[in-house]
Amino acid sequence: MGATYRWRLAPDGLATRRQLRALGLRPGGQDVVAELHRPRRRRAPLVAYLYRVDRAKPVRPMTPGRTAALAAAMLARRTCPNCRTDAGYCIPRSLGMCVPCHDSP
Repeated sequence: MGATYRWRLAPDGLATRRQLRALGLRPGGQDVVAELHRPRRRRAPLVAYLYRVDRAKPVRPMTPGRTAALAAAMLARRTCPNCRTDAGYCIPRSLGMCVPCHDSP
């Protein structure tokens, strides 16, 4: 790994994964070039990994198969394992079931 920069002091041409995604790019298999540290009081600093923008590749387009797989995964997250209905929201992992099933005795 390369250099370490403080918060907001990274040079131009480097970006985090989220910043690359906002530009329609992805790291594309390149290694992390640098780290960005954001200091916090009484805790370890937050760390973000930086990638070179000029080596980034475009985001792969969504195919019909990927769209179907994503829809199936989201349906599984919304389906209550207790009552087998679509809750309309992602089931909280802390509860393990929809809110009405959790609240009923």
